[in-house]
Amino acid sequence: MKTKVWLLLAAWGVWAAGAAVAAPFVWPNGAKAAVSLGYDDGLDSQLDHVIPQLNKRGLRASFYVPINGPTLPGRQNEWKAAAAAGHELGNHSLFHSCSATGPGREWVQPHRNLDRQLAAAVQEQVLAANTWLQALDGQTRRTFTPPCLDMKAGGQDFVAALKPHFVAFRAAGPGLLTDTTQLDPYAMPVYFVEGYSGEQLIALVEKAAAQGAMVSLLFHGVGAEHLSVTREAHDQLLDHLAQHRARFWTDTMVNISQNARRQASR
Repeated sequence: MKTKVWLLLAAWGVWAAGAAVAAPFVWPNGAKAAVSLGYDDGLDSQLDHVIPQLNKRGLRASFYVPINGPTLPGRQNEWKAAAAAGHELGNHSLFHSCSATGPGREWVQPHRNLDRQLAAAVQEQVLAANTWLQALDGQTRRTFTPPCLDMKAGGQDFVAALKPHFVAFRAAGPGLLTDTTQLDPYAMPVYFVEGYSGEQLIALVEKAAAQGAMVSLLFHGVGAEHLSVTREAHDQLLDHLAQHRARFWTDTMVNISQNARRQASR
């Protein structure tokens, strides 16, 4: 009997030694949550409404701007001004190519279909977008969101080889990061929030605060364009974050990711 007990204790000790010990994040200035607001596709409503509203409240966000997007090159000086105000210009590729496979992808044009492209060609396009963005903002560190969160071209992974060129990828489905043992900077979770009300958006960041977590929200159009939320819902969230800035660290994805990586490496 004693032998069995010792064997069980020894087995438990081996398991415990190998088990990851949760290490909660500690956010700057005692904040309870890190909030990343991200805006995809470089849309007019982001320049016309979102950036002025963020600046008004002293909040910073990330804008994932495809180089063939609707506001480039015509409004590039406004994107320069956004970067100068502390916002991140994130990489969203040159051409916003996505897979045409599956329901709801009828809009993907044949020449922008990732299923028919070579991984090496897509990698070149993403790196070319980095060069273009650096010419706008002078920055050498940024994050990447694969369009449609698609990570294969011609059936092959094209994102793994890009890791050395980015601090992080927004590339996973919805979820909260609550401790450093969960962190994979190249699979940062993100919530698609089209159609959310202000109350739903606030509930999401409050859930993150209750868990000491990092939460990333993905917007497209705001009061216009596609996959949109209303201006009222969006601004209700911004008001909440600004009014409770001691509890919410609202910053760019590149800054939050760098902070999280430093904590995970300790």
